[in-house]
Amino acid sequence: MNSSLDPASTLSAPESATHAAANFDAALKGGAYAILPQFGVIDANGDDAASFLHSQLTNDIQHLDVTGARLAGYCSPKGRLLASFLTWKTGDTIRLLISKDVQPAVQKRLSMFVLRAKAKLTDDSDKLLVVGLAGDVRGALAAEFDALPDGVHVKVDDPSGTLIRMPDAAGSLRYLWVGPKDAVEARLAKLDGALTRVSPAVWDWLDIRAGEPRITQAVSEQFVPQMVNYDVLGGVNFRKGCYPGQEIVARSQYRGTIKRRTALANVAAGLDVVHPGVELFHSDDPGQPCGMVVNAAAAPEGGVDLLAEIKLAALETGTVHLGAADGPALRMLPLPYALPTEV
Repeated sequence: MNSSLDPASTLSAPESATHAAANFDAALKGGAYAILPQFGVIDANGDDAASFLHSQLTNDIQHLDVTGARLAGYCSPKGRLLASFLTWKTGDTIRLLISKDVQPAVQKRLSMFVLRAKAKLTDDSDKLLVVGLAGDVRGALAAEFDALPDGVHVKVDDPSGTLIRMPDAAGSLRYLWVGPKDAVEARLAKLDGALTRVSPAVWDWLDIRAGEPRITQAVSEQFVPQMVNYDVLGGVNFRKGCYPGQEIVARSQYRGTIKRRTALANVAAGLDVVHPGVELFHSDDPGQPCGMVVNAAAAPEGGVDLLAEIKLAALETGTVHLGAADGPALRMLPLPYALPTEV
């Protein structure tokens, strides 16, 4: 099983479009899995691993429950997100799932602050396989796992790794499976008859429709956690101790200065022009950007679905456009969760 290939990568344009439609149908109407090379894994071990990460990340790692996973961010001293993680415990290891393109720089930076702490950070991406499963997959998984996690971000462990229930997206049930490459591949081979393998881009789209932003290299250091709704998604603990940027993050929360949030939208354009880091402009204020694309993925209905960090005021009147005030207009879609009313 080649985990680096996108099943659609060798198809012609018409074949690729048909293949993409089949991919979405499998995830939304059937059962599907995708191998996810867009993610890397940092493993933290040692007596002080939990306390060290607790002092660096936005969430409570010291009291991470062995049955759960948590979102967390890693901020610069200015409170801007360098990276986002899904983190959990597996045995004596604290595992951090991170966007692959920022992993080397983030791991190096974190390691610089270990100092005398008894903690070691290891890139275990090559030893592990990250798999996303979506749709009608419970029956197939129940044949391979003794128990399935029911609540969002609840997990179970077995010799083939960790299975985590992820937020539903577009009405589709989702799980994330991370474990030793050989063990996961052996079990996936048994699931091939029951589930359809799809492109990893389908998982990116499902993450967008779940409203869960991911910090990639293109948008690193652009947003405080609240700008990407991490306070709403449980990625920030405001009662824990200090971490880099904590004062700025807390000040934004308690002084009512959150004037920017992440919204869900669709735009009638292609991925050649819609990608993370592209600026957005409002029809009434063409001279300065009002937001930025955080994540983007091709949508089954056409165009591109995206998570966009944007001034809340820009959503009240007028229209928001990609790249320039006369660029393609964004069509706003409802997030699957409520945002707090800002004052």
